[in-house]
Amino acid sequence: MSKKEKQGFSLYFLIAFGLAWLCQVGGCMALLQQKNAMLYQLALIGTMFCPLLAVLLVQKVFLRQPVGIGWKVQGKRRFWLAAWFGPAVFTLLGAVLYFAVFPSRLDFSCSWLVAAYGGEMDAQTLRSELGVSTLSYLLQNGLFAVILAPAINMFPALGEEAGWRGYMMPRLKARFGLLNGRLLGGVVWGVWHWPLMLLVGYEYGTNYLGAPVLGLVVWCVVCFALNTLLDLLYEKTGCIWVPAIAHGAFNAIAALPQVLITPADAYYNVLGPMPIGLISVLPMLAVAVGLTLHQMKREQ
Repeated sequence: MSKKEKQGFSLYFLIAFGLAWLCQVGGCMALLQQKNAMLYQLALIGTMFCPLLAVLLVQKVFLRQPVGIGWKVQGKRRFWLAAWFGPAVFTLLGAVLYFAVFPSRLDFSCSWLVAAYGGEMDAQTLRSELGVSTLSYLLQNGLFAVILAPAINMFPALGEEAGWRGYMMPRLKARFGLLNGRLLGGVVWGVWHWPLMLLVGYEYGTNYLGAPVLGLVVWCVVCFALNTLLDLLYEKTGCIWVPAIAHGAFNAIAALPQVLITPADAYYNVLGPMPIGLISVLPMLAVAVGLTLHQMKREQ
């Protein structure tokens, strides 16, 4: 990179973090002080587009260059299928691993749903009056998350993917190498979420094992694993829509295993059963590391 391109890369991080953290803090304050959940959700959506905006400002305004991101729909079908269904597979594997380690935490009593519906109806009333049970909830929401949600969620996810995978990762890998670049990219992506985690308990809540430090660290591990797989999808296809689909699919399916625990066991969310837990992320992490090492061996 030229000196000005290096300056542009630094400017990208300043904009991507600065604008996003303003959105995150503003959204959190709206939720905490005004109880305005809608404004909070809008702030989250705005946050997701900050990396894309940073790319456009740096490349188009500061450097006056093309953005260099692959927008054309292309790539082999197997990578599109992996993007669409892979997150569901990793979510299932992670939940199975978690409950294999902690079988006593597997709960089919519908207690999580009772709490989610405000505790006004017990499990039997939920089934008889609303037709809601653990199985029906998993089937209905699981099918939606696998079949339709990736196509819907990929549009907000594209804002992040254009910045992180389309712009940041090629430059980090060129500077630090494949493994170190992906490690650093995962940490950067993880830290970018920290204000939400510290202020409103994004992902793990506020009262969990090792809070708040353990959650911040585990989240960076999760982001490394996911960043690696998303980066690999972009490498193989040259199409930013593919990691955007995978990102959207992950966002849709990741929270589903939570219905299989009791509300009290949310204290251990930092371990699982969602694929963002330290135990349940292991299948995804193993594949990410394995594919990276295999790629490095082939390149040598």
